[in-house]
Amino acid sequence: MRLAERVAIITGSSRSIGAAVAKRYAREGAKVVINYRTHPELAEQVKENIVAAGGEAFAIQADVSREEDVHRMVEETVRRYGKIDILVNNAAMDPRKIWHEITTEEWDALMGVNVRSQFLCAKAVFPYMKAQSYGKIINVSSVTFFTGQKQFLHYVTSKGAIIGFTRALAREVGEDSITVNCITPGAVLTETEYEKVSLETIEESAVFLAKAQCFSRREVAADVEGAFVFLASSDSDFITGQTLNVDGGWMLH
Repeated sequence: MRLAERVAIITGSSRSIGAAVAKRYAREGAKVVINYRTHPELAEQVKENIVAAGGEAFAIQADVSREEDVHRMVEETVRRYGKIDILVNNAAMDPRKIWHEITTEEWDALMGVNVRSQFLCAKAVFPYMKAQSYGKIINVSSVTFFTGQKQFLHYVTSKGAIIGFTRALAREVGEDSITVNCITPGAVLTETEYEKVSLETIEESAVFLAKAQCFSRREVAADVEGAFVFLASSDSDFITGQTLNVDGGWMLH
């Protein structure tokens, strides 16, 4: 119960890492806001799972690349729970494409979801965190920032921007006792990977990662949950502007 009575917004939390973090936060005592853009049925499943386990949560549709949607989400959270303590900027898209075939429209759309959304959400929750002289902002980047992954140019660029955003924002809000940190998950095996690539590709990735990582197995969402809890809890109150790499020892830095 390290997050007892805390209120947390987790963007893109209807499945994959976001859903796992939402459930873990609820088990730690937080009241959780489950954000989704599409697939309301998945968000509802996450909420029902939390409530069935004795937790408190609600799901809200919002395209976090749109300022009006972000404000609506934040205002509804405050209306229901009276405050916001934790923001996890998790929403992202990660299409694979050869770099010179990426269109300007695709580039802009990805930057809107992956980068602009983090700025919009942080800006929207800031007044509430400032008023209570307390807040935890956790941004999600990716191990691909360190690897420089092929066929992910727009994605990797966006994830690099998030690390810069984290460092600069930490300087801006430190005087308000708000921490801003970043997590770079590794190659987390989630249900969305099965939707995007073939089973053969997944198996090839497992073989590669077994050799590249210190731990010779695929990372799963449960492996990264603890880092999110740590950065949202009082245990990290004097840690800010940092990037925590959780990738099984793939990138050592």
